[in-house]
Amino acid sequence: MLILHSYWLSLATYRVRIGLLLKKVAFEERTYDLLKGDQLLPGYRALNPAGAVPALEGATTRPLTQSLAILEWLDETIPSPPLMPRDPEGRARVRALFLLTAADTHPIIVPRVRKELAARFGASDDAIKQWAAHWFGEGLAAYEATLADGATRCHDETLSIADLALASHLIGATRFNVDLSPFPRVRSIGDSLFAIPEVAAAHPSLQVDAPKT
Repeated sequence: MLILHSYWLSLATYRVRIGLLLKKVAFEERTYDLLKGDQLLPGYRALNPAGAVPALEGATTRPLTQSLAILEWLDETIPSPPLMPRDPEGRARVRALFLLTAADTHPIIVPRVRKELAARFGASDDAIKQWAAHWFGEGLAAYEATLADGATRCHDETLSIADLALASHLIGATRFNVDLSPFPRVRSIGDSLFAIPEVAAAHPSLQVDAPKT
């Protein structure tokens, strides 16, 4: 049994959770409260020295970390359904779309960065929220300029890791109250993606450690 080390609100974990569900892989989740610093405790640091989620344990000699690496490993070891194009150009484009959020946006809005903004620069809660909203908006603008009119998927109308990244980006943007109206292509693809059962089931709000309303 694979173990997915996670946090309910982690967008990177969300991407991996979708991939596992799409591939119909059995797994259990072990959760960590990132706001309390659970990921920095020695036991988890031994698993992932970066002190971040997700980590995937149980199928390889060492735990897998980083959502892109985990998803590519999944696609290489469980080819169906494919989440990467077969042609080199398509794979490069899909990776680039994935990294618009996973490299350019998400890393600079995660809890440890927000905490550092407050501690080092005295940023208020409102200023930190504006910071996060700004960068999610920048990412949305880049997606909007890249995606095709009328598309239901990010690349060639075939579900790929780029779609998993966009879904996670939209959840983050919504959380920080980013206005989506300037991004009709993004919204159209997002609506299509969130209608996929596995994408819906993996939603952060449905996870076991999510706050109960």
